[in-house]
Amino acid sequence: MNEIIKAMKERRSIRKFKADTPPKADIEQIIEAGLYAANGRGKQAVITIAVTQKELRDKISSDNCAIGGWNADFDPFYGAPVILMVLAQKDCPTCVYDGSLVMGNMMLAAHSLGLGSIWIHRAKEESEREDYRELLKALGAEGEWEGIGHCAVGYVDGDYPSAPPRKDNRVFWVE
Repeated sequence: MNEIIKAMKERRSIRKFKADTPPKADIEQIIEAGLYAANGRGKQAVITIAVTQKELRDKISSDNCAIGGWNADFDPFYGAPVILMVLAQKDCPTCVYDGSLVMGNMMLAAHSLGLGSIWIHRAKEESEREDYRELLKALGAEGEWEGIGHCAVGYVDGDYPSAPPRKDNRVFWVE
């Protein structure tokens, strides 16, 4: 079977990560895979903020937890030491689609490198907060950005989940 299709069939969302941070070279490869995602009109209007600094990672987790309405001790990133925040230019009509393709590429890349990943939502709500706008400005990301998602990445802690059976009646042919 083709390696890419195999990775697509095997990749699962991970909900328990080890605290060890993967090598920066692996994170760079994951981000690069996102940079090569298909995008509307070739605009490349999506950015990724790679967060490995524990203090900022924990702040994002705490903010995400509050937005989600969970107890303060819950970690919506399941202990993943790396958070890749994906944002897209708000004025780009394909921003959500483009950012979603970046997320998909990065999750597949993580899997191909032996790492686990999961898509965590609430990036949109975070990107609307003033402190996150200031963070983007400080990083040099000028303009209006919409948070698309967080790709939480790390080493899998425990057994790798298997794929559930695929539901029937999800493909319709017109020949």
